Order: sequence, then structure tokens, then C-alpha cells
Amino acid sequence: MASEQNFVDYVKILFRSGKGGAGSVHFYRGPTNPKGGPDGGDGGRGGHIYLKADPNEWTLLSLKYTKHIYAKDGQGGKGGLKTGSDGDDIIVRVPMGTVARDAETGEVLLEITHRDDKKVLLPGGRGGKGNNFFKSSTHQTPRYAQPGESSIEAWIILELKVLADVGLVGFPNAGKSTLLSAVTAAKPKIGDYPFTTLTPQLGIVSPRDGQSFIMADIPGIIEGAHEGRGLGHRFLRHIERNSVLLFMIPADTERSIKDEFDILFNELQEFNPELLDKPRLLAITKSDLIDEDLEKMLRETLPEGIEVIFISALTNKNLQALKNKLWDMLTEDDQRWTHEGRKTEENIDWDAMRKPKVQEAEAEPVDWELLGEEFEEE
Repeated sequence: MASEQNFVDYVKILFRSGKGGAGSVHFYRGPTNPKGGPDGGDGGRGGHIYLKADPNEWTLLSLKYTKHIYAKDGQGGKGGLKTGSDGDDIIVRVPMGTVARDAETGEVLLEITHRDDKKVLLPGGRGGKGNNFFKSSTHQTPRYAQPGESSIEAWIILELKVLADVGLVGFPNAGKSTLLSAVTAAKPKIGDYPFTTLTPQLGIVSPRDGQSFIMADIPGIIEGAHEGRGLGHRFLRHIERNSVLLFMIPADTERSIKDEFDILFNELQEFNPELLDKPRLLAITKSDLIDEDLEKMLRETLPEGIEVIFISALTNKNLQALKNKLWDMLTEDDQRWTHEGRKTEENIDWDAMRKPKVQEAEAEPVDWELLGEEFEEE
């Protein structure tokens, strides 16, 4: 996992796709045919901007200092039925879990969630038709051509939401990093002070041979996090990608376990009510600090409606049972991120994002209307 300084999960960039090239108004002229017919070529397509999943990328660090990305415009058509060249496409490589949203409206444009994903962020403008396209038996010398379609320019926010099967949810010093280091090969920073973990940490848990899932240590939540307190929204959004939520509360908490769980539950509900639809489990950590009698007393004060397991990363108490339980929760409805088809993409109205004014090519006085890809004379 990237170091804290290099963990970048938010960038804002000005993107602009390429403008379509204009069609050509041209007539063939030759030694033996001084008054030939129209032979104006079509304009080239403007360059698209793609987002492509890169399994080797973990953060948006490569885009941290990028302020604008512009695709090339399509070239105009020429006489002799020569079509203009298309603008070069731009492929922006991002880590899986990247969400692109319009900076002005907040609308989600697309999400990159699988290793083979390659999606159009902004499409280039279509090239205009040359005058050869408009010739007909009743109109043999059209002296007009179609202008190229305009580009799309927009400020777009790229956010990274860590893809993990199990997310650890708890207050600072709840033992999340210690658990991650005990059940995976990850080596997160561990300390006896709040906010030891400042960036999400990932590890691979193997309950049994041939079985594995990804666990994410999310930085600690504090009361009021949904309002931006502490690390606030910056890391709460990473929980949205987790399939199962593992709430973690230490056995030696100053408040009651039920009160701490209610606060955590409320923070998730205020941030995004859909998080409450995810399967969840409550782990009481640091249970090596209490004896069996005290554990029985604590069980009588536990919150209702959620399964509870007492664990200790120091003595390995119930760690195998915890891994087995999480695996069963993940495989019950195949919630793991290795399962394909977890994401559906909404259709985006690209035409509404284009510039409202399109400059028309010079033409003889004639009334014409652009309908999709066809022209009709009035």
C-alpha cells in the first residue's frame, strides 16, 4: 500500500474532448472536366477521453499535479473525397474503485470497478459531412457542408473508493490495525494514540486453503464524522465499497458497548443510509483484558439485531472463527469483489453537456436542419 504522503484519493481536473472536424465544400476540377460534381470529404472525429483500469495503480498519485487533459480535435475534410483524420484519443489510467463525477452537478458519470474496464469519460465530437454527402438527383451542386460537432469541456472530480470485501469500522484505537496485522500479511502502523492510521490499509485474509478475501482498515471514525469532523467524509466514502461491515469496539471502552455501536451506526446512517443494507458483524476486541465472568456481564448489555463475537488479536482468541464467519457472510450471496457484474452504469446525456452554440460553415442561402446524422431541406 502506498505511504501516507503518496495516498491520493481525490483529484479535480479540467477535461476536454476533441472537436469534430468540419466537412469540406469542394467541387472536382480537372483538365477534362472543368465543372465536376461535389467531392468534399467528411471531417474527422474528435478525440475521446477514456478511463481505463490499471491493476498496478493503488492511488490517484499519478494525476495529483495534472490540472487539465485535452484531447486532439478532428481534422477538416478536403476535396477529392478526403476524410479528415480523427483526433487522438486519450486514455487515463486509474486504479480500480475510481468514481468520476461532474464537479458542478455532482452527477456520477462512470465508475471503474473491474480490471478490464475501459469507459468513455467524454466522447469526442462527430465529424461534419462534406458536400458530397448532400448531393442528390434534384440537388446536384450543394454548396454547404456540415460543421463538426463541438467538444465537451467539464471539470470532473475523480474519487478513489477502496475496493474491499470487509471493511473495519470503529473509533480510533479500537484495534483495527492490530486485527489486520494478525489475520493478514499487512503491516499497518500501530500505536497507542488516536488516528494512528491515516490512510486505508488493505490485506488478504485466507480462512482456509484456496479461499481468500480482502479486508480494509479504514481510519477511525469519531462522532460527527458525517459532518466533516476528524477525517470526515474523506474516508467514510471508502466504506461504501465494502461488501460486509465489521464493527469493532474494544472491551475496555469507557462508554458502554451499546452506546459506541449506536454512535457508529448513526454516523453511517447520516452519511449514507444505504450502508445499513450491508451485512454487518460486531467484534468486541481486546477481550484478553477481561475474564469469563465479565464477558458474561457484557453480553447482557450488547446491542440487539447484530451478531457479536469476542476476539483478541494478542492471544488469537476466536480469530479463526471470525475469518470463517466473514467468509460465510461474503459467500452467502457472492458479495466478493471478484464476482463480475456488480456494477450497472447509467446512460449519460452527452449532448446536454456539449457547448450550446455550433458555428456553421459558410453556405449558400438554403434552409437546412440537422436531425441526428441526417440533413433535411425545408
